[in-house]
Amino acid sequence: MSAAYKLRSVASGCELHNGDCMKQDDFHRLYSQAGEGFTAELINGVVYVREAVSLYHSTAHLDLVSLFAIYRGATPGVEVADNATVILGEEDEVQPDLFMRILPERNGQSQNTKDGPYIAGAPELVAEIALTSRAIDLHLKKQRYGLAGLVEYIVHCLKPTELHWLDLQSATELQPDSDGIFRSKVFPGFWIHRDALLKSDYKTTMQILESGIASPEHKQFLEKLY
Repeated sequence: MSAAYKLRSVASGCELHNGDCMKQDDFHRLYSQAGEGFTAELINGVVYVREAVSLYHSTAHLDLVSLFAIYRGATPGVEVADNATVILGEEDEVQPDLFMRILPERNGQSQNTKDGPYIAGAPELVAEIALTSRAIDLHLKKQRYGLAGLVEYIVHCLKPTELHWLDLQSATELQPDSDGIFRSKVFPGFWIHRDALLKSDYKTTMQILESGIASPEHKQFLEKLY
């Protein structure tokens, strides 16, 4: 147990500890009582306390947030959230770094919970920034997301620097097209240039995304949403 975890656990007064095993409703009740700044997830019935966020994680997170936010602004009927609580089932309650979903009223696959401002069920797309969480994000969490119905899963690994884009329902890792661009299947027009993102080339990533938003595929998607 790290010193950082001990300090955060004591400061929060929370009864959740790394490795605790429980159901989602018990986890949610205890987590709701935790102090500010304490974050944890329940994955396959096991509690994982999240470590302090590094500068590397924060800067990579911001790059993705920008892309998600711009696409959302151009796509009514789509919602984006940052670190929102997502209840996948009886053994899983997570806080993905980012998710994008089609709103329930537009026939999206996730719903809003009745007893609070949370998400029930898997969104269509989730993105995680992975540094210390790399092993969990690429293995156990990927498995649990897939079982819950998540379609596309992006994992931006920081060390080593990699961008994984997976179709969890076909159990395949997607590859960028010959021009180096990942093109989302579930959100047409959501285009990310792999190398530009990994190099934090903001200008190029924005240009590619704008091209995706201007594409015929995106226009057809908007017509389908409405």
